[in-house]
Amino acid sequence: MTPRPESPRKRRVAERIQMEIAEILTREAEDPRLRSLTVTGARVSRDLASARVWVSGRMAPADEAAILAALEHAAPYFRTLLAPRLGLRIVPTLRFEFDHTMEAGLRIEELLREIKDQDDKDA
Repeated sequence: MTPRPESPRKRRVAERIQMEIAEILTREAEDPRLRSLTVTGARVSRDLASARVWVSGRMAPADEAAILAALEHAAPYFRTLLAPRLGLRIVPTLRFEFDHTMEAGLRIEELLREIKDQDDKDA
């Protein structure tokens, strides 16, 4: 079963949420740990009632749970700030997740570099 293509409206709303949450985190968040986060993506449900927001940042893996808890605690406040910015009848509920693609990409690059170095030594 092939997934449904994303509608242009869903994509626009997700992009807008990503942009606005990024601005809110840098300007409005009271927790300094949240100000250093980068919003890497957002996806909204088909009915626009909920949104998943991916964030990343340089931190110890042990701090991720505390930062996610802080984001979840601040989510209702972020929704209040999003309401006038989005202009939607219903502002999506926000669910935050960490995006580890950057770390995975760096690890892959490191492994490829090690393989190349090993090949150069063997040649």
